Amino acid sequence: MIAVVQRVKRARCTVDDSETGSIGEGLVVFLGCGEGDDEDVLGKMVQKILRLRIFEDGNGKMNLSVRDIGGSVLMISQFTLLADCRSGNRPSFSHAMKADEAKALYVKAIEMVRSEGVECGTGAFGEHMVIEQENDGPVTIILDSERIFPRSLD
Repeated sequence: MIAVVQRVKRARCTVDDSETGSIGEGLVVFLGCGEGDDEDVLGKMVQKILRLRIFEDGNGKMNLSVRDIGGSVLMISQFTLLADCRSGNRPSFSHAMKADEAKALYVKAIEMVRSEGVECGTGAFGEHMVIEQENDGPVTIILDSERIFPRSLD
C-alpha cells in the first residue's frame, strides 16, 4: 500500500463537473492498494497518516497532526501509485490490487478516518477525477507499507 500525503490549505475533487468532496486545511491522501494488502495494513496506514506531525506549532516547527489542528482529509483512490516502470516506458499495474478488493479497502479507509473523528471528503473510485488543491509548504510525504510495516518472514 502506498499513500502520498500532501498538506493543503484547501482541496476539492470533482467528477464530470460535480463535486464529490472538498476540505479546508488538512491532508490530501492519494491511496494505492497492492496485492496482499489487507485491513490490518490499512489500519496501520490510517493511524500513521492521522498521527503524522507535519503541521506547524506556534514556534514554526512541524509538530502537530491533522487531528491536533482540527483539519480534514480528502481521500483519493489512485492505483497508478503501484506503477512498475522498471521495463520499457509503459507502466505495468500488475501488482495493483483488483478493483473490487481495492474499492472495499478504499471505503474502509474513509470509514476508519471518520471513526477517529476526522472529517473525510472523498473522490469517486474508478472515475476520472479532477483534483484541485492548494499545497501548503509544500509538504509531501510518501508512505510505503512495505517499508514502514515490513511483513514477517513466517
